Amino acid sequence: MRKLVLVILILLLMTANVWVIYNGELQAVSKNDKKIEFVVNENDTYSSIATKLKSNNLIRSELAYKVYLKLNPPKNYLLTGKYYVSESMTVAELIDVLTKEAKSTAETVKITFKEGKNMRQIAALIADKTDNTVDDVMNAQKNVEYLNSLISEYWFLTDDIKNKDIYYPLEGYLFPDTYEFLKEDSVETIFKKMLDQMSLKLENYKLEIENSSYSIHKLITLASIVELEGASSNDRAAVAGVFYNRLKSGWSLGSDVTTFYAEKMDNWSKGLTRAQLDACNAYNTRGTCVKGLPVGPICNPGMESLASVFEPLEHNNYYFVADCNGKTYLSKDASEHSKTINQLKASNMWCEN
Repeated sequence: MRKLVLVILILLLMTANVWVIYNGELQAVSKNDKKIEFVVNENDTYSSIATKLKSNNLIRSELAYKVYLKLNPPKNYLLTGKYYVSESMTVAELIDVLTKEAKSTAETVKITFKEGKNMRQIAALIADKTDNTVDDVMNAQKNVEYLNSLISEYWFLTDDIKNKDIYYPLEGYLFPDTYEFLKEDSVETIFKKMLDQMSLKLENYKLEIENSSYSIHKLITLASIVELEGASSNDRAAVAGVFYNRLKSGWSLGSDVTTFYAEKMDNWSKGLTRAQLDACNAYNTRGTCVKGLPVGPICNPGMESLASVFEPLEHNNYYFVADCNGKTYLSKDASEHSKTINQLKASNMWCEN
């Protein structure tokens, strides 16, 4: 019994000694309170900067610092930028500076990507708000190794995005939302936040996606068409139902918005020529070369359009039109569709350009 008590006492003393040493390693390196500039680079984490902190004489022990992180996980992400710290700070004080001052030590920008914008428009926004250029945005998507890494990381990205006829591989997959970035963030960092958000949104519909007879690439392609074609409609699920009926019956989608995209036209007020409508292009569903869906998405659809494709309204109609209030009218054939349009015009409820 005495031996057991002695062993317990020794273990307690050893534990207490380790704890004292550990706490000592968390204390300030010196009393020197002169502030120095500490730079956090892109892809740095609280853990990975341990060596840099030690080499700058800002912590006593990398091990103690990392143990502290495990026991006290920081609440905020570590943002890139310049931080001003000193040797007189304890590990707890250093972490406090890196978390509380993160947003004030680096220039941040907010960018709102609206539903229905295509990659050209997104690239222009990124170039306007950050240190990147339009070419940076486009060139990132030409890097096959980078695309492969994204396909490995995100379940909804497939080899379909590498089709040679696709203009911009990530078109359709960058979720429209308001984001906060550092002005100096790379295109890859910006894409990651948008892809992470898309992953989060699609997770709720994973079962519907898995049970669909269409691939995820085709579903997002259809959602992008619904986004633009159904922009004036209050019932996108009904609009999606029309397109599904056309696909199932082997009809052409006959969508002008795919032709505008094929021609890389962002200004629709100019209209389309007969030559453009008839052009053979992997996107143009008005021409004779595309049977079914185009080769890829034509914009980045919002949640309403995505949901309408995952859970469409089932009906037997092949045409739709919306009035000035967004009310959607469905028709089974061209004759009925024309009649509806004439009625809307007669009642001054026809508002299409």
